[in-house]
Amino acid sequence: MDDEETELRNPFPSPPSHYTRYTNHNLKLLELLKERAGDGADIAVLNQYDVLSDQTDVPEWSIATLEKPRVDWILEEGHYTVFGDTWFVKETIPSLAELGGHQLYPQDPSVDRRPALRSILRSLLVTYSKLLSSLLASPPTSSSEGEAEWKQHLEWINILAQNIMAAANDLRPVQARGNLELMMCRQLELRREETKTIHSKCDSLEAQLAELRQAAQGLASASSAGASQMAVPTPIQLPDPNKMSNEDVLRWAEEVI
Repeated sequence: MDDEETELRNPFPSPPSHYTRYTNHNLKLLELLKERAGDGADIAVLNQYDVLSDQTDVPEWSIATLEKPRVDWILEEGHYTVFGDTWFVKETIPSLAELGGHQLYPQDPSVDRRPALRSILRSLLVTYSKLLSSLLASPPTSSSEGEAEWKQHLEWINILAQNIMAAANDLRPVQARGNLELMMCRQLELRREETKTIHSKCDSLEAQLAELRQAAQGLASASSAGASQMAVPTPIQLPDPNKMSNEDVLRWAEEVI
């Protein structure tokens, strides 16, 4: 009981308990049983204790349950059953006729169903009006006559409503495809708008960088011109040594230093 409560409280339930049966020993017993049974034999009806009498640890449950399902049979039948529910290999929407109903519109989806659906809608409105008239009419002399009339109207309205609902369900794949196309077109438009915005921003940044580059080049050229002017040395006037005395030479050396 505690294990069941724990399993129910667990949001991610554990796998079925029979997965523990798929051990290497049991799988070897299954292969040995199939070899001794021969080709084409149904191992599910064999007595595994007699066939595997020389083996140890033969389980009490049928080893044939470990055999893989026949995929070719599933593909041939087109459906399979799991826990009592039938699932089709190829998901299809069954028509109203396949479900046992009275279908009033064409079965072939390539045929235009609009005329048939318009007729069904008009018939539904007319039958509803007749139903109201039968309900508002004076009470019949016998109960069977009045009940038969309004019951027929109700049954026919039920059939017409089933046809309209079935035809609408047949259009669900078309509706889903249309919604997907609209969603993809909207996403494409958003991507294009975002790309256009990014390109415009990049253009403005490139223009700003070009202006900054030109300003930097102007400052660099101006600074280089000023540095060249400052770097020109002033020529030193050297006195004529033939006309200078020793005192003049010493005075000139002190001025230079």
